[in-house]
Amino acid sequence: MKVGYKDLGTMPYKECWELQQSLFDSRLEIKRSGAESEDCGTILTVEHTPVYTLGKSGKQSNMLIPEAYLKSLGAEFFHIDRGGDITFHGPGQIVCYPILDLSRLGIGLRQYIERLEDAVIKTIAHYGIAGERLAGATGVWICDHVAGEQKNWRKICAIGVRASHFVTMHGLALNVATDLKWFSMINPCGFTDKGVTSISKEIGAAVDINEVKTLLVANLTKALLDEK
Repeated sequence: MKVGYKDLGTMPYKECWELQQSLFDSRLEIKRSGAESEDCGTILTVEHTPVYTLGKSGKQSNMLIPEAYLKSLGAEFFHIDRGGDITFHGPGQIVCYPILDLSRLGIGLRQYIERLEDAVIKTIAHYGIAGERLAGATGVWICDHVAGEQKNWRKICAIGVRASHFVTMHGLALNVATDLKWFSMINPCGFTDKGVTSISKEIGAAVDINEVKTLLVANLTKALLDEK
């Protein structure tokens, strides 16, 4: 059992979305035909030019600025077919799109999302950051532990997926050195009472995004294949 990998460098969102859709359709066709495949799918990594995406269950009101102003800043906006609400993708952020057949991996959608979270938690732990899950909120979060209480929740990684016949697309976005001002123009993932952060902000130092990418892909591949 193996999973393929391709790094796309920097790519506009629409172009990458079309590539995802092509790989997704091909994986579904392989599954429908009963043809043999040497792998379970492909993991794509990419940095996008500035773009906001709104999931199918998201609220337009979570975009806090007019679309015309957004475009004047050099950002794009797309309604897309993943779960979740609104988020931002841009430079300094690793976006990871696994196009996978979960039935071949022997896992369900909930397990899949948990393994995405596990891979991110393990990756940021390398930098001394304790990632956590927050009940009712998919993704990876950071919080401050004060006098036995958890305070100041902030998201470091957003997750939103689509699955059909156990084939996945979309995925996760890990903030490495992202300019966080972009998130001030939205209610990130629909939340108004929680913040957003990045690896570099949490540790107060520059981070090599390629190093993080290598760690993330290795941890995700191990998590998906359930390798200890």
